[in-house]
Amino acid sequence: MRVVRVVLQFSLLFLCGLAFNLYAQTDGQHPLTIDDIMAIKSVGDHQISPDGQWVAYTVTQKDLEEDESRTQIWMVSIDGGDPIPMTSPDSSARRPRWSPDNKYLSFTASRGEDSKTQVWNLNRLGGDAMQVTDVKQGVSGYAWSPDGSRLLLEIEDMTPEEMTEDTEDDDRPKPHVIDRIQFKRDYAGYLDRRRTHIYTYTPGDDAPVQVTFGDYEDEDPVWSPDGQSIAFVSDRSEEPDLHYGSNIWRVDLSGDEPKMSKVTDSEGRERSPTWSPDGKSIAYVTTTGPDVGGSALTPTQYLAVTPANKYERRLLTADLDRNVSDPQYSSDGKRILFRLEDSGQVHFASIASNGTGLKRELDGPVTVRDIEVAAGRTVVRVEQANRTSEIYAYDDGVISNLTDVNGAVFNEVMPANVEKQAFKSADGTTVEAFFVRPPNFEAGKRYPTILWLHGGPAAQFSYSFRDNAHLFAANGYVVIMPNPRGSVGYGEAFAKGTVAAWGEKDVQDVLAAVDHGIEMGIVDPERLGVGGWSYGGILTNYVITQSTRFKAASSGASLGLVPANYGHDQYQLMYELEFGLPWENRERWDTLSPFWKVEDITTPTQWMGGAVDWNVPIINSEQMYLAMKRLGKETQLVVYPDEHHGIRRPSFQKDRLERWVAWFDQYLK
Repeated sequence: MRVVRVVLQFSLLFLCGLAFNLYAQTDGQHPLTIDDIMAIKSVGDHQISPDGQWVAYTVTQKDLEEDESRTQIWMVSIDGGDPIPMTSPDSSARRPRWSPDNKYLSFTASRGEDSKTQVWNLNRLGGDAMQVTDVKQGVSGYAWSPDGSRLLLEIEDMTPEEMTEDTEDDDRPKPHVIDRIQFKRDYAGYLDRRRTHIYTYTPGDDAPVQVTFGDYEDEDPVWSPDGQSIAFVSDRSEEPDLHYGSNIWRVDLSGDEPKMSKVTDSEGRERSPTWSPDGKSIAYVTTTGPDVGGSALTPTQYLAVTPANKYERRLLTADLDRNVSDPQYSSDGKRILFRLEDSGQVHFASIASNGTGLKRELDGPVTVRDIEVAAGRTVVRVEQANRTSEIYAYDDGVISNLTDVNGAVFNEVMPANVEKQAFKSADGTTVEAFFVRPPNFEAGKRYPTILWLHGGPAAQFSYSFRDNAHLFAANGYVVIMPNPRGSVGYGEAFAKGTVAAWGEKDVQDVLAAVDHGIEMGIVDPERLGVGGWSYGGILTNYVITQSTRFKAASSGASLGLVPANYGHDQYQLMYELEFGLPWENRERWDTLSPFWKVEDITTPTQWMGGAVDWNVPIINSEQMYLAMKRLGKETQLVVYPDEHHGIRRPSFQKDRLERWVAWFDQYLK
């Protein structure tokens, strides 16, 4: 993992249009393969040491032999050099955090048979990691207090079985007794009344001390600079299961008993609190209405600030009409740093704490995945269209790479060409799409083309490495990745362009992307495929029930008979807010259901999904598959056992890539 030091002045680099030539083709390179994709590692969760000299981070890699992914912690000098492994590659360790005295690098891990996730300390002078916490049900998150004397812990309530000394029945199946409206969630399954609360813990004590209580989830806790308070996020409305909102709360630890107070009071979703260095203000992300998550109902996410002791919300980005995320104060408190979504890009931006002087610190064709500020240093994790994310030190517009985790893979791969194009949709609206050309693209030649659609719909394709798109391109396809109505990054009106109107303007937009590719002279109109996952699969269903242009489709984790999902998946409240109750608005629910138009499908279609997906349940793919099969149409159903909405098992990830390529090759070549 030796790092070759590269220093880039990004604004100049991108203005010169050189971003995609950083890794120019050389002799001996080959088109991207599935084996290359499986060898790609994921870098993340970087943390700057208190002395500003080191950066700890995680590297996750797939192990096909063991059929699992493992995460290892590394550190590298912020001035460059060879990375140093801090934990073993044989077991996973996550959430690296530095103790404020710079003595320990802590992390979470479950070590030992049937063990739960605990906090561990690794002395930087050497020696084995020592277990810090011993919480029976394990911890889900933690953070050091500013003086290093305590930890805050995020702990989920114990099950009744865990509360007894007898451990033999802890994992024995029990009936699910339901009394909540929101009673299901993907990966969690059926929900009960157990909640995640915040605790404090002094290393060496017998047990942590609970400081938040109630039938509510408490999330995203952060210490105040003086260590006397913890700000956190919670929805403590009368009925959280019927409310898409949350507020910032504060628990005061200065007295004998913790005292809780409400910091913000918006009806929207307020999250990601961060304290100013002087402890007088809290910056956070807010919305002006209920935030429904990936739905087209999702409003713009603004940067806001309020005094820590009273609610006086000021929207710092009120005129921006773009989503912000992950705010942090600069070390001197004069500016607030954040990530900014904009037109297929995610920038590193900042604004003065009084709301003036918006600045795009790092812009151009990049996706900034994460920002970390500490000890007067700034480190960012940046991804490009032809390169997975790596960690860079940032200094006044200049970034220098600290990691090159996947250099060994990408140095051997012929890069595809990725470009963003703008065009007009049927109603004259400007829409953008990314076009990926094969590595050995020949001008004047038309290629078989795959229209690949993103999930959400409140998401966007950006300048980031999409492994399946690059794989398709390596196999001789042009790939079109559009950002149709419903996508974020183009303003709230654009994002809400599909509210209660799925499969209308977004279908027009993605078909316009295909037409634009034909006009460019690179798309073969007789060899078109379409596919996607989640809302990308849903939109695929709308496309193939309205158009006969496509010769092959792959619909992953999609909807078929929409009313069948009410009470069966996790989105009951979203459906009610966007579509109305199914028995009161049956016509709308039926209109939104591709199942009722299955007879119109002429495209051979592959259906895919996880067997225990409660986000978009497999029942949809099963019903669509069976209907097509019953009608004598070309179709296939692929179900991945024990998988949820995201396919995590490496062998299944590999299998899905293989099946995608084989399916499109069968019909488009």
